[in-house]
Amino acid sequence: MITTELTFGELATLMKQSAGVTVDPTQLEEAPETPFSGLGVDSLGLLGIVGELENRHGVALPTDAERCKTPAEFIALVNNALAGV
Repeated sequence: MITTELTFGELATLMKQSAGVTVDPTQLEEAPETPFSGLGVDSLGLLGIVGELENRHGVALPTDAERCKTPAEFIALVNNALAGV
């Protein structure tokens, strides 16, 4: 479970759990600008990831979280939100 910062490894785990998509964490780290759509994550999958993070941390993420196009964009937004908690 994450505490204060989302990593690419944790995002890969969430993608598997919440969106049913298996992605190698190394792939996310090496190509963080790969669109979620290219990884097989659709908007509903991303919404599931957002929901899981909100439940874990008891904090609402910005509405932009579910509109992020890439893992890099998503991680930056989530980590900024968690830093402000």
